[in-house]
Order: sequence, then structure tokens, then C-alpha cells
Amino acid sequence: MRSHFAARPARLALAAVAALALTATATAASASAADSRGSAARACGTKDLTFKLTTETQAGGYFLVTAKAKSGVTCYLKGVFPSASFGSAADTEVAPAEHAVSENVVLSGSTRAYAGINPKTTNNDYGKEFDRLHLSVAGDEANSISLDLPETALVDRPVATNWHADPADAVPFSG
Repeated sequence: MRSHFAARPARLALAAVAALALTATATAASASAADSRGSAARACGTKDLTFKLTTETQAGGYFLVTAKAKSGVTCYLKGVFPSASFGSAADTEVAPAEHAVSENVVLSGSTRAYAGINPKTTNNDYGKEFDRLHLSVAGDEANSISLDLPETALVDRPVATNWHADPADAVPFSG
């Protein structure tokens, strides 16, 4: 009987050493996975960015949204279209112009991301006129901002491209 009780502390010590080894291995694996994602391990929120809106004439005309990370911020924009609308009605919310997800765009320093918004995809004279765009990063609609449009826009079935690293990829072709 005496050996049974003496062996118990040794088994507990062995179990503790094994648990410690497993924890160290899991911690090292987590750190390695974090390093493989790069320094931009978090998604951008609307408040992390500054936005600029310009008018472009290509593809019948559209608004080019340029997003830049604020000073000291490094984050990424998911390769999906921004959450945007010209008013509060459902028919002024932008729909996706692309059917696939694009590459994420890492923003830091002077790096920029671009999305194109076509306010009118119909071939008629109908629509509503607006002079402001409500914009946020998809999933962060609670922190949306309002931007003055460079010019008044006639809006009817608006669409937006995904975020892209190259402004040439952000042209919302209608088709």
C-alpha cells in the first residue's frame, strides 16, 4: 500500500509537466500563426480610415472612394464592397458590382484602397437626386460617415465595386 501512495505524487508531477509542455506548444503555434498573418492582423473599422470622394468619367461616370489609414493605424480592408447609401431608403443602398471577393488590402502609411460607386445603373431618366453619400466599412455600419458628393447625383439602382489596391480595378462597369 505504501508504494501506491508514493507513486501518486510522481504521477501528478508527470501530468503537470505534460500539461505545461502542451501549453508551451500551443502558445508557440499561436504565435507562429499570428506572425504568418503579418502585422495587419485586424480588420479596419470606419473610424480607422479617412475617405476621399472624386468624380471619374470612365464607364459612363462614377464616384471613386479612396480610403487611407489614419496616422499610426495598420489594418486591412476585406475585399468586399463598402456599405454605402445615398439616402435612408432601401433603393438608395449600393449593391455589389462584383460577384466574387477580392484580395484584402492592407492599409498603413501612404497605402490606399479604392472602391468605385456607380449611382445609376439604369438606362432611363428616372431616379432621385442626392448630394451626400453615407459610407462605412462593411460590418461597421454603426460608425458610418457622410461625405459631400463632388456633384449632385441622379441615383437609381446604385452599385459599388469591392475594395482594391489599384484604382483601375475599382471601375464599376455596368453590364
